Amino acid sequence: MGDRLTERMACMAVFARVVDMGGFSAAARSLGLTKSAVSKQVARLETLCGAQLLRRTTRSISLTEAGQVMVERAREAVALCEGAGREIDSLHGDAGGTVRMSAPITFGQRCIVPLLPELLATHPRLDVQLVLLDRPVDLAQEGYDLAIRLTRSLPGDVVARRLLTTRYLLCAAAHAAPVLAHPRDLAGVVCLRYGEGEHARAWHFRRADDDLAVAVRGNVSVNNSDSLRALMLAGVGVALLPHYVVADDLDAGRAVRLLPEWEPRPVFGHQAFAIWLPHRYQPPRVRVVLDFLSDRLPRQLSCEAVVRGRHGSVAGGKESGGVSGVRGGHV
Repeated sequence: MGDRLTERMACMAVFARVVDMGGFSAAARSLGLTKSAVSKQVARLETLCGAQLLRRTTRSISLTEAGQVMVERAREAVALCEGAGREIDSLHGDAGGTVRMSAPITFGQRCIVPLLPELLATHPRLDVQLVLLDRPVDLAQEGYDLAIRLTRSLPGDVVARRLLTTRYLLCAAAHAAPVLAHPRDLAGVVCLRYGEGEHARAWHFRRADDDLAVAVRGNVSVNNSDSLRALMLAGVGVALLPHYVVADDLDAGRAVRLLPEWEPRPVFGHQAFAIWLPHRYQPPRVRVVLDFLSDRLPRQLSCEAVVRGRHGSVAGGKESGGVSGVRGGHV
């Protein structure tokens, strides 16, 4: 009886994951199992119940009437088990386990990685798996707990928390800075473009009620902000860069800010978000990472020091008051 009950509970947990992830492959990745092992667990549960729980086709699965009853009870059982784990975690005063998250390469290297030593020192039982990719990830299909996105539009099937307002600055190397009086003057300057497509051929600026799109030219484009920074510092051209990429160069005098009275409007927007799949619960290990990033990122990477501070002495313009970020990608 005990062995049969234990087996049934394990199969129920796998079955619930298959339904919640929308398929066997995604469930297998999230559980660290093979697809065949997951399929066998679901088949075994159907045998134990004496009823078909899933209708399977080559492309999709759907619940039978018995499956609908089973998945509701399976979710309740999983929630009870994880709730017990959370209560035990609270007794220890610490959260543990694996948190798999993704972030854009430059943002991850410059903003997330420097915070990891403090996070892991505060929560030593955490195992953080940070994957740096310059593409959106599928949270369910690829088995991520969290993803960091710099974007102006979010998928409708996720929960999101805004972590940070970023700013983009028009910059040039101090030794090769052009004198610009207006964004239209960029027509005569080599502009280092991010990526390809229409968004790379026109830069958008705002000043008070004025919105302006300027066609830009240049003989190089790169889909990475650190690479654009290196080209900018070499004097190849001017670049639109996130404040956290160029702040040290501005401080050291290696770069200067151009046209500070005009606010660049980057293709990805001004907001960094953490996103995750909607669940009834959020595991403590995920919650502590999310809360930590929400607290530390704005303090460590405040853009106000960049746009209001020492970087007001610039080529071709004067500093104006800061403009609040607009709702917004990879950098």
